[in-house]
Amino acid sequence: MPLRHLLLALAVVAVWGTNFVVIRWGLAELPPFAFAALRFALSSLPLLPFIARPATGWRTLASFGVLLGVGQFGLLFLAMHSDISPGLASLVIQTQVFFTIGLAMLLRSEGLRPLQILGFALALAGMGLIGLHVTGAAGTAGVSAMGLMLVLGAAFSWAVANLVARSAGKVDPLGFMVWSSLAAVPPLVAISLLAEGGPVHLAHVVGAASLAAWGAVLWQAVGNTLFGYGAWNWLLARHPAATVAPTALLVPVFGMLSSSAVLGEPLPPWKLGAAALVLGGLALNLLATRLKAPARA
Repeated sequence: MPLRHLLLALAVVAVWGTNFVVIRWGLAELPPFAFAALRFALSSLPLLPFIARPATGWRTLASFGVLLGVGQFGLLFLAMHSDISPGLASLVIQTQVFFTIGLAMLLRSEGLRPLQILGFALALAGMGLIGLHVTGAAGTAGVSAMGLMLVLGAAFSWAVANLVARSAGKVDPLGFMVWSSLAAVPPLVAISLLAEGGPVHLAHVVGAASLAAWGAVLWQAVGNTLFGYGAWNWLLARHPAATVAPTALLVPVFGMLSSSAVLGEPLPPWKLGAAALVLGGLALNLLATRLKAPARA
């Protein structure tokens, strides 16, 4: 991979990692599901007139959008509102890799390699270490039992969304992301209206949001989604996945370090140990994938 492409990959994972701090800033003023609804609205509505609908069915687009919008980001934002620190959230959400593999085993009879089994064991040990340190309230320091379960639920939803995306076949990734994001907006708005206040209250909260909060929403749409996923898919189109994917291991590294530096999240030995176990498990899974992947001509 040329140096400029490597730097682009590092820029993407830096955006994705530090985005957990930006999420916390947005949640300081906006309710979780309203925040998610605004994120997906800005990721789709302004671009629909300019991007053709991908060649896949509406059911696939809607399923992916709801899983990503409500399942992944809705639950993640809800957890990060008060039940898990940004740094830990950036780590726990990476378990989506193992959920994806597990679902593929169940639904597609895909086998596990020995390295992947060891990777599962390391990641499970990391989750267990985090589970031993759950607290009643998380704030910016730790995680509650509810927060851990919500982020694991978000990771599972992301994994199911991955399988839905695979079923779509080879489609334009940006178009797929934009049009599926549209499907996430109605259920997120409905949940927000039911759980976070009526139309008058939400209109007041959104209208009173500061420029910093709106900047967080805009960054979710432009930085995290359009730049992040757009650049990532551009790299995957030019290099083997086994070459690009390992850089994603740095997402929780950026997440934990930025949360510590900006928000003052403490990084005690147990957090670092859990991170080492989970990242070690992810690395072994990537290595197993790389070993069985055919060489690109």
